Amino acid sequence: MMSIFKSCKHYFFSFFLILLCLGTAKYASAADGYYYQLKVYHLKTSAQEDRLDSYLKNAYLPALHRMGIKNIGVFKAIAADTSGKRIYVLIPYRNWSQLEKSDKKLMDDQQYLTDGKDYLDAVYTAPVYNRMETIVLGAFPKMPEPAVPELTANKTDRVYELRSYESPTEKYNVNKVQMFNDGNEVALFKRLNFNAVFYANVIAGSHMPNLMYMISFENMEEHDKHWKAFGSDPYWKQLSAKAEYQNNVSHIDAIFLHPAAYSDF
Repeated sequence: MMSIFKSCKHYFFSFFLILLCLGTAKYASAADGYYYQLKVYHLKTSAQEDRLDSYLKNAYLPALHRMGIKNIGVFKAIAADTSGKRIYVLIPYRNWSQLEKSDKKLMDDQQYLTDGKDYLDAVYTAPVYNRMETIVLGAFPKMPEPAVPELTANKTDRVYELRSYESPTEKYNVNKVQMFNDGNEVALFKRLNFNAVFYANVIAGSHMPNLMYMISFENMEEHDKHWKAFGSDPYWKQLSAKAEYQNNVSHIDAIFLHPAAYSDF
Protein backbone atom coordinates (compact mmCIF):
# COMPACT_ATOMS: atom_id res chain seq x y z
CA MET A 1 0.00 0.00 0.00
CA MET A 2 2.84 2.34 0.93
CA SER A 3 4.57 1.68 -2.39
CA ILE A 4 1.39 2.60 -4.28
CA PHE A 5 1.17 5.83 -2.29
CA LYS A 6 4.79 6.67 -3.06
CA SER A 7 4.26 5.95 -6.76
CA CYS A 8 1.20 8.22 -6.88
CA LYS A 9 3.06 10.92 -4.98
CA HIS A 10 5.95 10.69 -7.42
CA TYR A 11 3.55 10.85 -10.38
CA PHE A 12 1.75 13.98 -9.18
CA PHE A 13 5.04 15.66 -8.28
CA SER A 14 6.39 14.92 -11.77
CA PHE A 15 3.17 16.19 -13.35
CA PHE A 16 3.40 19.40 -11.31
CA LEU A 17 6.98 19.94 -12.48
CA ILE A 18 5.93 19.50 -16.10
CA LEU A 19 3.17 22.09 -15.73
CA LEU A 20 5.54 24.44 -13.94
CA CYS A 21 8.11 24.12 -16.72
CA LEU A 22 5.47 24.69 -19.37
CA GLY A 23 4.26 27.82 -17.63
CA THR A 24 7.75 29.11 -16.91
CA ALA A 25 8.85 28.64 -20.52
CA LYS A 26 6.00 30.79 -21.73
CA TYR A 27 5.97 33.41 -18.99
CA ALA A 28 9.76 33.85 -18.94
CA SER A 29 9.61 35.16 -22.48
CA ALA A 30 8.57 38.52 -21.04
CA ALA A 31 12.12 38.85 -19.69
CA ASP A 32 13.12 39.78 -23.24
CA GLY A 33 10.22 42.18 -23.69
CA TYR A 34 8.28 44.91 -21.98
CA TYR A 35 6.27 44.71 -18.79
CA TYR A 36 3.05 46.67 -18.45
CA GLN A 37 1.29 48.13 -15.47
CA LEU A 38 -2.40 48.77 -15.98
CA LYS A 39 -3.93 50.94 -13.28
CA VAL A 40 -7.71 51.08 -13.06
CA TYR A 41 -9.15 53.89 -10.94
CA HIS A 42 -12.76 53.45 -9.79
CA LEU A 43 -14.55 56.75 -9.27
CA LYS A 44 -18.02 57.84 -8.23
CA THR A 45 -18.16 61.58 -8.85
CA SER A 46 -17.20 64.07 -11.51
CA ALA A 47 -15.21 65.96 -8.89
CA GLN A 48 -13.04 62.88 -8.36
CA GLU A 49 -12.59 62.56 -12.12
CA ASP A 50 -11.47 66.19 -12.41
CA ARG A 51 -8.95 65.81 -9.58
CA LEU A 52 -7.57 62.57 -10.99
CA ASP A 53 -7.31 64.07 -14.48
CA SER A 54 -5.37 66.99 -13.03
CA TYR A 55 -3.00 64.66 -11.17
CA LEU A 56 -2.37 62.41 -14.15
CA LYS A 57 -1.91 65.28 -16.60
CA ASN A 58 0.16 67.63 -14.46
CA ALA A 59 2.06 65.35 -12.09
CA TYR A 60 2.09 61.63 -12.85
CA LEU A 61 2.68 61.50 -16.61
CA PRO A 62 5.30 64.28 -16.56
CA ALA A 63 7.17 62.46 -13.77
CA LEU A 64 7.14 59.18 -15.69
CA HIS A 65 8.36 61.04 -18.77
CA ARG A 66 11.27 62.40 -16.73
CA MET A 67 12.16 58.77 -15.93
CA GLY A 68 12.34 58.05 -19.66
CA ILE A 69 9.02 56.19 -19.79
CA LYS A 70 7.21 57.06 -22.99
CA ASN A 71 3.86 56.37 -24.62
CA ILE A 72 1.66 56.23 -21.54
CA GLY A 73 -1.99 55.71 -22.34
CA VAL A 74 -4.85 57.19 -20.33
CA PHE A 75 -8.32 55.97 -21.26
CA LYS A 76 -11.95 56.38 -20.26
CA ALA A 77 -14.89 54.14 -21.00
CA ILE A 78 -16.96 55.06 -24.04
CA ALA A 79 -20.20 53.75 -22.57
CA ALA A 80 -21.37 54.50 -19.05
CA ASP A 81 -20.63 51.74 -16.55
CA THR A 82 -23.34 51.03 -14.00
CA SER A 83 -20.66 50.40 -11.37
CA GLY A 84 -19.28 53.93 -11.74
CA LYS A 85 -16.64 55.88 -13.65
CA ARG A 86 -13.26 54.35 -14.42
CA ILE A 87 -9.96 55.68 -15.72
CA TYR A 88 -7.40 53.26 -17.15
CA VAL A 89 -3.70 54.11 -17.18
CA LEU A 90 -1.34 51.91 -19.21
CA ILE A 91 2.36 52.26 -18.37
CA PRO A 92 4.98 50.42 -20.46
CA TYR A 93 8.27 49.48 -18.78
CA ARG A 94 11.31 48.36 -20.75
CA ASN A 95 12.20 45.75 -18.12
CA TRP A 96 11.24 44.49 -14.67
CA SER A 97 13.81 46.66 -12.91
CA GLN A 98 12.29 49.84 -14.34
CA LEU A 99 8.86 48.81 -13.08
CA GLU A 100 10.14 47.80 -9.66
CA LYS A 101 12.02 51.07 -9.08
CA SER A 102 9.43 53.48 -10.48
CA ASP A 103 7.57 54.16 -7.20
CA LYS A 104 10.77 55.00 -5.32
CA LYS A 105 11.87 57.31 -8.10
CA LEU A 106 8.54 59.09 -7.90
CA MET A 107 9.02 59.69 -4.18
CA ASP A 108 12.49 61.10 -4.91
CA ASP A 109 11.12 63.53 -7.52
CA GLN A 110 10.49 66.84 -5.76
CA GLN A 111 8.68 68.29 -8.77
CA TYR A 112 6.27 65.33 -8.70
CA LEU A 113 5.67 65.74 -4.96
CA THR A 114 4.81 69.40 -5.53
CA ASP A 115 2.69 68.95 -8.64
CA GLY A 116 0.84 65.94 -7.20
CA LYS A 117 0.17 67.37 -3.73
CA ASP A 118 -3.62 67.43 -4.05
CA TYR A 119 -3.63 63.72 -4.95
CA LEU A 120 -0.89 62.60 -2.58
CA ASP A 121 -2.23 64.50 0.44
CA ALA A 122 -5.91 63.73 -0.12
CA VAL A 123 -7.76 63.25 3.17
CA TYR A 124 -9.82 60.15 3.89
CA THR A 125 -13.06 62.15 3.87
CA ALA A 126 -12.42 63.33 0.29
CA PRO A 127 -10.46 60.62 -1.56
CA VAL A 128 -9.51 61.11 -5.20
CA TYR A 129 -10.82 57.63 -6.02
CA ASN A 130 -12.87 54.88 -4.38
CA ARG A 131 -10.65 52.00 -5.39
CA MET A 132 -7.58 51.37 -7.48
CA GLU A 133 -6.66 48.11 -9.22
CA THR A 134 -3.19 47.32 -10.47
CA ILE A 135 -2.60 44.65 -13.13
CA VAL A 136 0.93 43.59 -14.08
CA LEU A 137 1.53 41.98 -17.47
CA GLY A 138 4.42 40.53 -19.46
CA ALA A 139 4.62 41.14 -23.22
CA PHE A 140 4.13 38.29 -25.68
CA PRO A 141 7.22 37.14 -27.64
CA LYS A 142 5.46 37.95 -30.93
CA MET A 143 5.01 41.58 -29.81
CA PRO A 144 7.71 42.28 -27.20
CA GLU A 145 7.28 46.06 -27.37
CA PRO A 146 4.20 48.31 -27.30
CA ALA A 147 3.14 50.26 -30.36
CA VAL A 148 1.55 53.66 -30.83
CA PRO A 149 -1.42 53.12 -33.19
CA GLU A 150 -1.41 54.92 -36.52
CA LEU A 151 -4.77 56.65 -36.16
CA THR A 152 -5.83 59.96 -37.67
CA ALA A 153 -9.30 60.47 -36.17
CA ASN A 154 -9.89 62.90 -33.33
CA LYS A 155 -9.19 61.33 -29.95
CA THR A 156 -12.84 61.53 -28.98
CA ASP A 157 -13.78 59.36 -31.99
CA ARG A 158 -11.08 56.72 -31.58
CA VAL A 159 -11.94 53.33 -30.15
CA TYR A 160 -9.49 51.38 -28.04
CA GLU A 161 -10.68 47.89 -27.22
CA LEU A 162 -9.16 46.30 -24.12
CA ARG A 163 -9.78 42.55 -24.13
CA SER A 164 -9.25 39.98 -21.40
CA TYR A 165 -9.36 36.23 -22.03
CA GLU A 166 -9.73 34.13 -18.90
CA SER A 167 -8.90 30.42 -18.99
CA PRO A 168 -10.36 27.60 -16.87
CA THR A 169 -6.90 26.54 -15.58
CA GLU A 170 -3.28 27.69 -15.70
CA LYS A 171 -2.50 25.00 -18.27
CA TYR A 172 -5.27 26.26 -20.58
CA ASN A 173 -3.93 29.80 -20.15
CA VAL A 174 -0.49 28.63 -21.31
CA ASN A 175 -2.24 27.01 -24.28
CA LYS A 176 -4.09 30.22 -25.23
CA VAL A 177 -0.88 32.25 -24.97
CA GLN A 178 0.75 29.67 -27.23
CA MET A 179 -2.13 30.08 -29.69
CA PHE A 180 -1.38 33.80 -29.96
CA ASN A 181 2.36 33.26 -30.39
CA ASP A 182 3.14 29.89 -31.97
CA GLY A 183 -0.29 29.74 -33.58
CA ASN A 184 0.29 33.16 -35.17
CA GLU A 185 -2.91 34.75 -33.91
CA VAL A 186 -0.88 37.91 -33.31
CA ALA A 187 0.27 37.81 -36.94
CA LEU A 188 -3.35 37.48 -38.06
CA PHE A 189 -4.35 40.60 -36.14
CA LYS A 190 -1.39 42.43 -37.69
CA ARG A 191 -2.26 41.31 -41.23
CA LEU A 192 -5.82 42.58 -40.76
CA ASN A 193 -4.55 45.97 -39.45
CA PHE A 194 -6.02 45.88 -35.96
CA ASN A 195 -3.48 48.51 -34.78
CA ALA A 196 -2.55 46.65 -31.60
CA VAL A 197 -1.03 48.51 -28.66
CA PHE A 198 0.12 45.38 -26.80
CA TYR A 199 -0.44 41.68 -26.21
CA ALA A 200 0.52 40.31 -22.79
CA ASN A 201 -0.04 37.63 -20.21
CA VAL A 202 -1.26 38.70 -16.79
CA ILE A 203 1.32 38.10 -14.08
CA ALA A 204 -0.74 39.59 -11.25
CA GLY A 205 -4.38 40.64 -11.37
CA SER A 206 -7.90 39.91 -10.17
CA HIS A 207 -9.13 37.73 -13.08
CA MET A 208 -6.36 35.16 -13.42
CA PRO A 209 -5.40 33.07 -15.22
CA ASN A 210 -5.85 35.44 -18.14
CA LEU A 211 -4.18 37.32 -20.94
CA MET A 212 -4.98 40.82 -22.13
CA TYR A 213 -4.45 42.86 -25.25
CA MET A 214 -5.45 46.21 -26.68
CA ILE A 215 -6.40 46.98 -30.28
CA SER A 216 -7.53 50.28 -31.77
CA PHE A 217 -9.72 51.74 -34.50
CA GLU A 218 -10.57 55.09 -36.02
CA ASN A 219 -14.19 54.69 -34.92
CA MET A 220 -16.76 52.05 -33.99
CA GLU A 221 -17.71 51.45 -37.62
CA GLU A 222 -14.11 50.47 -38.39
CA HIS A 223 -14.13 48.27 -35.31
CA ASP A 224 -17.12 46.33 -36.61
CA LYS A 225 -15.59 45.95 -40.09
CA HIS A 226 -12.31 44.61 -38.73
CA TRP A 227 -13.94 42.02 -36.49
CA LYS A 228 -16.19 40.88 -39.32
CA ALA A 229 -13.11 40.34 -41.48
CA PHE A 230 -11.40 38.50 -38.62
CA GLY A 231 -14.31 36.12 -38.09
CA SER A 232 -14.49 35.18 -41.76
CA ASP A 233 -10.73 34.90 -42.33
CA PRO A 234 -9.73 31.40 -43.55
CA TYR A 235 -6.68 31.26 -41.31
CA TRP A 236 -8.74 32.06 -38.20
CA LYS A 237 -11.24 29.37 -39.09
CA GLN A 238 -8.41 26.87 -39.50
CA LEU A 239 -6.62 27.94 -36.30
CA SER A 240 -9.70 28.02 -34.09
CA ALA A 241 -10.75 24.57 -35.29
CA LYS A 242 -7.50 22.87 -34.25
CA ALA A 243 -7.99 20.23 -31.58
CA GLU A 244 -5.07 21.44 -29.47
CA TYR A 245 -6.62 24.89 -29.01
CA GLN A 246 -10.09 23.90 -27.86
CA ASN A 247 -11.66 25.07 -24.58
CA ASN A 248 -8.78 27.37 -23.63
CA VAL A 249 -11.00 30.41 -22.96
CA SER A 250 -13.71 30.39 -20.30
CA HIS A 251 -14.66 34.09 -20.24
CA ILE A 252 -14.04 37.18 -22.37
CA ASP A 253 -14.32 40.83 -21.34
CA ALA A 254 -14.20 43.59 -23.96
CA ILE A 255 -14.01 47.18 -22.73
CA PHE A 256 -14.41 50.05 -25.19
CA LEU A 257 -12.32 53.11 -24.39
CA HIS A 258 -11.32 56.46 -25.81
CA PRO A 259 -8.10 58.29 -24.92
CA ALA A 260 -8.06 61.26 -22.57
CA ALA A 261 -7.05 64.54 -24.20
CA TYR A 262 -3.67 64.43 -22.43
CA SER A 263 -2.98 60.75 -23.19
CA ASP A 264 0.26 60.11 -25.07
CA PHE A 265 -1.73 58.30 -27.77
